[in-house]
Amino acid sequence: MEQLTWQSPAIPDGIAAIRSRSPFVYGLTNYVAANLSANVLLAVGAGPAIGAAADFPTVFPAGAGAVWINTAALVSNPAEPVTDAARTAHEAGTPWVLDPVAAGAGAGEYDAFVTALLGLRPTVIRGNASELVALSGGDSTGKGVETTLSSEDAIGAVEELARRTGAVVAVSGPTDYLTDGTRTVAVPGGDARLTQVTGAGCSLGALIAAALAVVPDALTAAAIAHVAFATAAERAGARTRGTGSFAVALLDELSLLGR
Repeated sequence: MEQLTWQSPAIPDGIAAIRSRSPFVYGLTNYVAANLSANVLLAVGAGPAIGAAADFPTVFPAGAGAVWINTAALVSNPAEPVTDAARTAHEAGTPWVLDPVAAGAGAGEYDAFVTALLGLRPTVIRGNASELVALSGGDSTGKGVETTLSSEDAIGAVEELARRTGAVVAVSGPTDYLTDGTRTVAVPGGDARLTQVTGAGCSLGALIAAALAVVPDALTAAAIAHVAFATAAERAGARTRGTGSFAVALLDELSLLGR
């Protein structure tokens, strides 16, 4: 299986493209993750807008370079604007990212909502192993937003989910795996403290959207985001001790990538 790192030529080229084109990226996420997600996008040169105020969900996705939807946006929004944003992106041909937070953790009505969004054809689906195994039809094993499976455990499930939905599917873990159902690539690295920073995974979804806005191939775009995130996390981890300083250093390192 191919491994991608910062030395893979497409990765720094993709980050450079985001910086040079400054794409507008629209997202719906929960209030816990919104600040970090916006700052991650700003760190690589994208322009974020987050939230479902007024008619944002029916207007912004049509004009955005890409959209990301973290389904935990339901914490502070009704279902309708979240669905509206996905539908608007789908109908406008805007690439969009689905982050099915806590899918498979036992909330049946919520899981049904997440599954229904697959009909609006996300370009990329990203999540942890338990979420994606559940979304593929496997046993529900998640505990809240936390996974009980490793990313390696989910490889077969994410490949099947990619073939069934036509989306690129990316599972996060100590090694991330990304697949279009035919080709699967591995992204090693990162830092264990990513699991201790609120909204880190959600902000990775935002970064994928930024890459989708400038890179036509969805697997390449998702890989650019995952490698950039892992590289910044490794560099941040090398110079910090606690989780608070790590979170700040992560943004610093993202802002310095490729410069």
